[in-house]
Amino acid sequence: MLKAFRLLSVLEGLSLITLLFIAMPAKYQFGHDFVWPVGMAHGVLWLAYVVVSLAVSHVRRWSVGVWLLALLCSVVPFGFLWVDARLRRELAQPAG
Repeated sequence: MLKAFRLLSVLEGLSLITLLFIAMPAKYQFGHDFVWPVGMAHGVLWLAYVVVSLAVSHVRRWSVGVWLLALLCSVVPFGFLWVDARLRRELAQPAG
């Protein structure tokens, strides 16, 4: 479940980067409107991120503060990098 959440986190983060730094400038600077499809994909990924992060936080026994920080990172550009680093550390630890 942790590996799937890590992949979802990266996809959601990249969709936010694409929306903010590619789709929106393309719309407002060049008149190419990619905001709706990219925004819809990002919205679906974000909702999945929230649900899966809640499940992972329960299984991994994260504190509410850690879960809220992971949630905050989902709306900050490049915040997914912090989540990815934390998940890599958790995956490297032996189960127990």
